[in-house]
Formats: sequence, structure tokens, C-alpha cells
Amino acid sequence: MDLIRLKRVSKYYYNKSSISSGFEKVNLNLNIGEFVVLTGESGSGKSTLLNVISGLDSYEDGEMYINGEETSHYSEEDLEQYRRKYIGNIFQNFNLVNSYTVFQNVELVLLLNGYKKKEVRQKVLDVINMVGLTKYKNTKASKLSGGQKQRVAIARALVKETPIIVADEPTGNLDVKSAKGIMKLLSEISKERLVVIVTHNYEQVEEYATRKITMSDGKIIEDKVLKETKKDQIKAIEYKNITFMNKLLLGLRNTFNIKTKFILLTLVYFFLTLLVFSSYSSIRKMDFDSSNDGTNSYFTNASADRIVINKNDKSQFTDEDYNKINNLSNIKSISKDDLFSDISVNLSSDYLGMSGAVSSIPSDLKISKGRLPENDDEIVLKVNSSNYIVEDEDIFKYSFTMEDYDGNLIKRNLKVVGFVYDDKLQYYDYGIYASDSVLDIARKNNNIKYSSVSLTVNNKTYKNTSTTLPFRVLPNQYAEDGKAIITENFNSFCPKEKCYGNNFHIYLKNTYYDASLDVVPTMVTYKNIFNKYTGLPKEEYENYQYTILISEGDYNRLFVTKPYQASVFVKDINDLYNTADELKNLGFNTYIIKDMMLSPMGDFAGVIRILKVISFIISIIVLFFISYFIIRIVLKSRNVYYSIIRILGSTRRVSKHLLMLELFNDITISFSCFIILIVLCNKNIIKVSFIKSLIGYFELKDYILVYLILAVMSILIASRYSRKLFKASALETYREEI
Repeated sequence: MDLIRLKRVSKYYYNKSSISSGFEKVNLNLNIGEFVVLTGESGSGKSTLLNVISGLDSYEDGEMYINGEETSHYSEEDLEQYRRKYIGNIFQNFNLVNSYTVFQNVELVLLLNGYKKKEVRQKVLDVINMVGLTKYKNTKASKLSGGQKQRVAIARALVKETPIIVADEPTGNLDVKSAKGIMKLLSEISKERLVVIVTHNYEQVEEYATRKITMSDGKIIEDKVLKETKKDQIKAIEYKNITFMNKLLLGLRNTFNIKTKFILLTLVYFFLTLLVFSSYSSIRKMDFDSSNDGTNSYFTNASADRIVINKNDKSQFTDEDYNKINNLSNIKSISKDDLFSDISVNLSSDYLGMSGAVSSIPSDLKISKGRLPENDDEIVLKVNSSNYIVEDEDIFKYSFTMEDYDGNLIKRNLKVVGFVYDDKLQYYDYGIYASDSVLDIARKNNNIKYSSVSLTVNNKTYKNTSTTLPFRVLPNQYAEDGKAIITENFNSFCPKEKCYGNNFHIYLKNTYYDASLDVVPTMVTYKNIFNKYTGLPKEEYENYQYTILISEGDYNRLFVTKPYQASVFVKDINDLYNTADELKNLGFNTYIIKDMMLSPMGDFAGVIRILKVISFIISIIVLFFISYFIIRIVLKSRNVYYSIIRILGSTRRVSKHLLMLELFNDITISFSCFIILIVLCNKNIIKVSFIKSLIGYFELKDYILVYLILAVMSILIASRYSRKLFKASALETYREEI
């Protein structure tokens, strides 16, 4: 059985307006052991016949048999398999990968055929030595002379060990001595293989040829056997599919082998990464803003960086608790009395006034203007630096009065001694830093205002409401601890209308704590002595008919307590939830304010989010096509490479995977560079405010999502480009590119 048999085979080329013939009705039998020389003038069809024999080109008429099998029905994939199993090519134009070394060019064909890298090293070195290029094994092909490149092409064909070697002018770029050596080598190889050579210089190969075929005008005009050969058994090489590790190796090699291409692709992908980050960041910012645009009827201070905490056992906070919280890395500040975070006070003088939340003075407070407080009557204001208060040069001389929103006095004769500037603040975010003694008074007023107070006398309980018993509890200098002075109207609650010696049980309850106090009335005040004991005018008696006067100590024990609830403000909003988890681990209940907001958009918020996502998807699609257009231009230089590996036996699928890996590596490197830039910006080593603003709302899952988006875009770009690149046969694609 003939290895190759052509029966009336014809090859035509089709142009828009004409048809030309490569060769017509060729009949030919070729076998193992032959050294066949195809010769003839230029344009006679010999190279075209060689391409059909080697499976690089198809044919239109007749039938070509490979090892007895018809091939007229072969698809491009079938021809790829044929080339892998049977053909080793030596090209007139070398078809080397110029960015690869000599070793890598020869190694490439084995890696594509499923050999493991560790299996091929010695085999490659041996064949490189066979063609006399050992000292150039690590030299890039682009640095070689024409003759040296031809030897590399020959070595690559030999190392594959296929039953057929086809060569188009294999010695055209060699000197006489080198050409003779190569011909002798091919002659030796032909004893176990079929070698078919196209040459113009028949005299150079005459000594070794076993058969001479001459062509003219697409026809064989001479087919002469010069030497009898022995037909050996035909044996196609065994090959495997390329291994995954070889794909990774070639993908990584192709990423860096051309510096200009690598730099251009990295820059393109870097800007693509920046644009995707920017687009996605706008979505995250809108989500974040919408989560903070809502309202909450309870919390006035709805800062997104705020976490309300209390202890699991509902006990009071201690200094040890505050120290534990401050030891967490993401804590910006602690509002030790959470009640003050949601209640503003009024600060006024004869000339100026403002409102704001009052809080304790942080130990690390940094003053923008003035100084830190040194006395209990000194305060610091937290305002926007453009506020008119800051511009008053005499503000440090004024005397201020602090009152709550109901007009209850907290403290007189307060002095402003310093300012803390925060230009992000709006007027409703202004704050006042005050001493603990001022906070105690404010806390007392708040506890009174927001507490439910009841009184139990003679086994009967009365609630302090306008419809039951609007009684008051006030401190008084004349009262002793455990004792009380009461107004005369209380006598009606006691036996024989006398409350001396009866127990008054006062019970207080609010959101933060509950407390109780037992006192025994020892004195009754009447209208005519009301002013003496209360300091209030007689005209106010009607409003104070039910009043219990207790000592300052008892009063403070009832209404002035250490905080039961606090607010924590974080430095990095992106780490908000991790900080909440850390607080839970310390034994605190946490309430994240931004999660407790009610959206003003209601159900329409979902529609807006869908529109945002659609807008983001559209922007990604636009970026995809822009990137594809630019990357296609950059990748134009890679078309020859992918044509070459297909000619060498790589399938379309493998070639596509290598392209995907190359672009995937580029996007990963660009993404990594961008992440490094983000880290440097966060550490203020590089100051790029735009970059910091991009990732201000990002969590780890957002980085992962953006990377996946970029990776998918890279794969789709490679897939789209490969469809265009691999739609034609390997030879047609190669011809277009050269």
C-alpha cells in the first residue's frame, strides 16, 4: 500500500473575477524510503503540490489517499490531525518564531504534540547538535543569519520524527558546504521516512535523490526513478494532546517574549482596569449614598461610619470597656454617651449662636485653631472652616450659655477656647466638645426628659404623666440623703393625709437604664413657703403642686449615671462590618446605623438599582468593543505566530487556548499593578486622590468581582479575535499575514 497516492488531483485558486490553476490532474505514488525531488521552473506548481501533499492546502478535484484512506472529505481539523501524525515541514521562509530561542523553536513542536517539558530537553539538544547550532541554542531566532534559521527549521522538522518530511528549498540560504551536509542528513533520514524536496538547484541534491519529478505549467512532465528503494512498513507517530502545563508554559512564554507587545497590552489592560473600576465604583457609591439617604425617626446622627453598641448584660460602660474598643485598629472615635449623638444643644451668646451635638473631649483631639480646654467651663467647637463663627476675631472673649432644645439650662458662662475644622461638615453636623461636668448636667436633663418616672405611695403606683400625676423630682439643698421635702398635695395619698414616715418609692426607666430610690418625707412645703425651699416664684406654684425635693446626692444617683450605651465611629467605612464583628467578639451588641435607614424612594429604589446595573452592563459592553479594537491592532503582530503553530500541527482549539492564556496573563498582570497602585495610595506613598476615591466604597468581594469581569472580558476578546484569525486554513492565514 502506498503511503501517499494522488489520483487525478487538481488545485485551483479563486479570485473575485478569475480562476487560476495551481496544478491539474496529477497522478502520483509516494512511499517510505524515497528521497523525492520536485523540480521545475518558477510557477510550475511544485510548491503548491508540496502544500497539498503536506496537508497545508486543500484540493478541488480527484482524490488523495493517505495510507489508503481518502482525504477529499477532510475538514480543516482532519488536516490538522494529518499534519500532526505524518508531516514534518521545512519552509523556504523558515516560519520560525523570531522571539523564541533556537531551543524554544525546536522544543515548540514537541510541546504541541503532548510531550512533557522534562522529556524533550535531551532530544532537542541532540537534534540542534545534529544541525550544528549547539552554541546558538539560547540565541533568539531574530538574531540568526538566514542559513542558521534554515538549520533551525530543519532541526524542528527532524525532531518530530514523522514518517514524511517535506521541504521547500531547504538549502536555499545555506553555503555549499552546509547545504551538502543537510542533504546528506536528509538522505540518511529518507531510508526510514519519505522525504519530498522542492528545489531549483537539482545538481545540489542529485547525489542523494532516489526519484526526480519535474513539473511544468501545473503538470508532471517527468517522473523518473533514480534509485531503487525498499518499501518499509508505514508507521505514523504516536502523539498526545498538549498537556495543561505545556499550555501554561507557552501562554506565559508568549506573554513576555515580545517586550513591545507586552508593554502595549499591559497599558491597554491597565486603562481598561481603571475604567472598569471607575464604572463599578460609581455603582458602589450610588448604592452607598442611597443607603445613607434614608431617614430614621430615632437616630438624628445617621453617619454611615457609626455603630451603636451596648453591653450584652445591659450594664454600664467602664474605662476598661473603652480601652478594649480603642485597641481595635479601625476606631476613629467613641461617643461615650450615645444619647448625645442624637440630641443637639443650643449654644448662644449676645453676639453668636450655634447648635450641635455635645460630646466628651477625646484624648487625641487635634486642635485646628486655639487650644485644648483646661477648665470645666471651656469648650471646643467642631465646625466647617468657612463658618462665620470662625471669622469672628472676638469669639474667644464671649461668654456662652448652653441649653437643651426645650430651653432647659445646662451651663452658663462657657468659653470657647478652640476649633476643630472639618470641611466635610454641614451645619447640622456641627459639634461641641465639653468637660465631663457639663456632660453630667446634659445627661441629667436628657434622662429626665426621656425617662418614664413612677411613684409608689401607700402601695399605690402613680405614673408621671399629664393625665395621671404630673409630679416633679427636684434636687434641694435642704433635703438630706434618704429623706424628702414634699408639697402639701401629696398628703392626700397617705393615711390620715399625713405622709411623715411613709415610704416614697421613685422608679425611673428609659431606653438606657432603669433606677429606683426610696425616700421618707420629713417636711411638707406649702404655698407660702414654696419660694424658700425651691427658689421658684410663688406664681409657679400651680405648675409645681406635686413636687418631691431630694438631696443632690440622691438626685444624681437617680438621674446622673455612667453611660449604658455608646457610639463607635470607624476610620475606614469599607471595614465597617469587620469592625462590627470585632465588637461582637468583645461582648457588645452592635447596631449599624446605615443598615437601619428607610429609603425615601421606597419600592422605586429597586427599579433605580436595576437601571444602574443595566447602565453598568452597557458601559462594560462599550469598553469591551473599544478594547477589542485596540487589542486587535496590537495583536496583529501575533497572527504569524498562531499561523505557524497551526502549520506545525496545533489545532484551532489549542491555538485559541494559547491566545486566551496570553491575554489572561496580561489582564492579571495589569490588575495586579493596579492593586499595587491602590495599596501605595492607601499608604500615602503615592498620592493620587482619584484612585483613593475610586475604591473608597470597595470591599474584598468587589475586587474579586471586578477581576472576574476583566478576566471574562479578556477571554471574550481572545475568543472573538480567534474566530477571525482561525476562520481560514493555516496556510491561507499565513499568506494573508506575510
